[in-house]
Amino acid sequence: MDKTDNIGLLRNLSALVDFSNLINSSLDINFILNNILLTCMGKFHTTKGLIVLFDRAGKPNINISKGFLNAPEIPEDLYTNDEALDNFIQDCQFSIRKEINSTTGAIGVIFLGRKLTGKEYDKTDLEFLSTIINIGATAIENSLTVEELKRVNRELDSKVNQLSSLFDLSKEFSGLLKIETIGKLLAFSLIGQMTVSEFAIVICSGEKHRILETKYDRNKIALFLDKCDARKINTVITKRQFTEELMLLTELGVELIVPMQIKGETKGLIMLGERKNRKKYEQTDIEFISSLGSIAIISIENALLFETALEKQRMEKDLETARTIQKNLLPKSIPKFDTIEIAAYNESAKIVGGDYYDVIQLDEDNVLIAIADVSGKGVPASLLMANLQAFLKTICKMKLPLDKATNLINDLIAENTTMGNYVTFFWSVFNTESKELTYVNAGHNPPFLIRNGKITKLKKGGMIIGFLPTTIPYESETVKLQKGDYLILYTDGITEAMDKNNKEFTDEKFEELVCRMKEESPYEAMKIIKKSIDEHVKGAEQSDDLTYIVARVTK
Repeated sequence: MDKTDNIGLLRNLSALVDFSNLINSSLDINFILNNILLTCMGKFHTTKGLIVLFDRAGKPNINISKGFLNAPEIPEDLYTNDEALDNFIQDCQFSIRKEINSTTGAIGVIFLGRKLTGKEYDKTDLEFLSTIINIGATAIENSLTVEELKRVNRELDSKVNQLSSLFDLSKEFSGLLKIETIGKLLAFSLIGQMTVSEFAIVICSGEKHRILETKYDRNKIALFLDKCDARKINTVITKRQFTEELMLLTELGVELIVPMQIKGETKGLIMLGERKNRKKYEQTDIEFISSLGSIAIISIENALLFETALEKQRMEKDLETARTIQKNLLPKSIPKFDTIEIAAYNESAKIVGGDYYDVIQLDEDNVLIAIADVSGKGVPASLLMANLQAFLKTICKMKLPLDKATNLINDLIAENTTMGNYVTFFWSVFNTESKELTYVNAGHNPPFLIRNGKITKLKKGGMIIGFLPTTIPYESETVKLQKGDYLILYTDGITEAMDKNNKEFTDEKFEELVCRMKEESPYEAMKIIKKSIDEHVKGAEQSDDLTYIVARVTK
């Protein structure tokens, strides 16, 4: 080796030492790549150069170019497609390509153009280039590692902040029982954490949807909910995944839809628009929104349950008041008479019922005995029963014949009820001196007149009350009672009382029971009937009210 060669080697070695010190003095990836490229271009007197670094998937991630009027467009499959690589080299007129390898494998490629001298790259040039790349690869790897650590630390910091926010927000949400307040807190949290200005928060209750908060056009969100069942959206959907039925949301500017779920069931949706900082929604952002939505929807469900409980409590209180009022509509006590003894029993299947009975002393010699069963159960039936009681009390004072009074009651009830509501009704007037009973049966279960163990059913009258205005007048009948006769008025809650196997008490069993009565007082007979029904149903819940009157002629 001659003296000239030695001098050249020493210069190269000195240049490499200076180069190594320079690029290792910084962890800035752009500084490192720029100096690698400038060193190569200065050493080889080339006109242009390019360094491309690839991500883990092999796609171009970072690039630095020199000597181009416009930076060349890098094909995404440059690293994985040989044809694309050859075309790229030809289009850019590169003379040499060299891979940049780190301890983990290839991380990039350096491309260099022709030398200004027109000479080809010789063996010495390629060895020097390899040395530069090897030195540079370490600096690149160190820089990328530090950048990755910084990125991971930023993500960890973000995660910690998000977890801290979720923890604080969970405490806030857990203390709220008003749905509107929960919706506003969720909206403010999304605005603060995701820096969005457009959003919508929707909750699902059964088949109904409710818009809690929105900065979009409320009518268009409602239109979307009419066309699309929010409960069927079970996964996060980004804008590029929108189906045809979600296109309306694209017009509104929705970028992301996140379902709020409880045990895998969608109970609501969070719709978000573009972020103010123009950043895309990363996976960590979506995870945060999902977690926040889960916390919020649990609070919303709790608030709904609380509202339901309050409403039920208010309703029960109202029903209890209605029950008290209804009880006051029934006789507080049964009047005493010389020739007839009367006892009555009433039990509602619900808190309020539709059965009605009354015993009214009209004057010294006459007593009115009435029983009715209003169609339906609960509050509607109890209201119609109250109307009937009011009409009956008023009409009694008019001292009309029983048949004509029935015509009037029917017309009044028909005028004040909707189609389909009706009353089965029986009423009678017993004269305590003559022992004559005048009655009208308006579609009610025929009361029993029991004499010497035999039943006569009191059927005379007409159609049920309230179904239609009177067209065919009601008819009355008068029967003469004797000492020892029983008169039993009842509603079908007795004969239709069911046991746990849905077996009814039946008309036959009831008739057989009352025919056995001989000398029992009405009060004793009433207890016998109740005991027999209780033994039959054995605690099974009943769907119908239970009402009956037992009267016995004593003289």
